[in-house]
Amino acid sequence: MNKLSLVISVYNEEDNVIPLYEQIRAALTDFEYEAIFVDDGSSDDTIKNLRSIEDARVKVIELKKNYGQSSALLAGFDFASGDFIVTLDGDLQNDPSDIPMMVKTAIDGDFDLVTGIRANRKDDLFIRKIPSIIANRIISRASDVKIKDNGCALKVFRADMAKSIGLYGELHRLISVLAALEGAKITQVNVKHHPRIHGKSKYGLSRTIKVMSDLTLLVFMKRYMQKPMHFFGSWGLIIFGIGLLINLYLLILKIAGHDIWGKPLLLLGVLLVLAGFQMITIGIISEFLMRTYFESQHKRPFAIRHIFEGGKKTAKD
Repeated sequence: MNKLSLVISVYNEEDNVIPLYEQIRAALTDFEYEAIFVDDGSSDDTIKNLRSIEDARVKVIELKKNYGQSSALLAGFDFASGDFIVTLDGDLQNDPSDIPMMVKTAIDGDFDLVTGIRANRKDDLFIRKIPSIIANRIISRASDVKIKDNGCALKVFRADMAKSIGLYGELHRLISVLAALEGAKITQVNVKHHPRIHGKSKYGLSRTIKVMSDLTLLVFMKRYMQKPMHFFGSWGLIIFGIGLLINLYLLILKIAGHDIWGKPLLLLGVLLVLAGFQMITIGIISEFLMRTYFESQHKRPFAIRHIFEGGKKTAKD
């Protein structure tokens, strides 16, 4: 039987952690599992309540301070020992009873990631729902990863996929896109969603700006991670070329006897030449950094899903 590792990041959820544990225990009676609660620097009785749970399947990781949800999830992934890693929020809005169905979907379809869609979302229309709809559409268009609900925390990963994802900063909001960058086979299923009963939401409209800045980074990684020179070099050559043409035009004017000193066009030409040269230089440096990244860690710029010999999977797979 496949073992599940539930990774739950909690921050000031003192009234929710015990009921969540009870829901998990009731939902996973047919599974071998561990529930890893990662306390992200709570200032209430969250840790006290978690430590009161006398169940060997429950692990509590207490971080020294509030590092953010991405770091908390990464800590949970590091300690997870299951074949599948399940992420969910600690506010009781996700329903653990959906987990068996999601795990079965992952196994039957050989998916690396099964992500939830909150079909009947119980959140504020203007503060949560509408911004989420807009953000999801922007993310889908920019990344070409067609996820309907990137904000749903309820996800089931194959363990090797979850552990290969580099979660830094605030990238947990785009974890499905990160998985896609790693070559994950992804599907989506409708899941239940409940209104928050205890505590306050940690999210607001301000996160939209953070999501957009993170998305910019991921789009660059998706398109140019292994070939940064194609981005910096191409734009550098274009900008350098425009600057060079401007300067040649001004040189002709100077030879013809015109005064070009102090003209805005001269300053623009010089700036474009310098900017183009700098972008080309950045591209070259980025190429060396990427080579160092792969070669120093013996990484390969590809990932193998399966190996077959004679129609059967090999032992190496």
